[in-house]
Amino acid sequence: MFRTRPDARPATVEVLVEGDPVLVPEGASAAAAFLLAGHVAIRETPVTGAPRGPLCLMGVCFDCLAEIDGVANRQACMVTVAPGMRIARQHGARAARP
Repeated sequence: MFRTRPDARPATVEVLVEGDPVLVPEGASAAAAFLLAGHVAIRETPVTGAPRGPLCLMGVCFDCLAEIDGVANRQACMVTVAPGMRIARQHGARAARP
């Protein structure tokens, strides 16, 4: 679905997507890293568990909510990748703190 241009060879950053190492272009979003890793659904809805994937990629729709470095409900399209970042699918709603 999404591919980098063949003539573009930017610096790369290694992140972990669902525990697997993935090289992504420096400056890419965490949502882009998830898509580059071959995943489509980045979260499940809290009510029905329906799969959702990044849609707008500009911070408007909230369909790209993911767990990033252990923090749930992060808008993956608004977070720039960093070396060693851990990006994981979000299942349902995050747990409420007591």
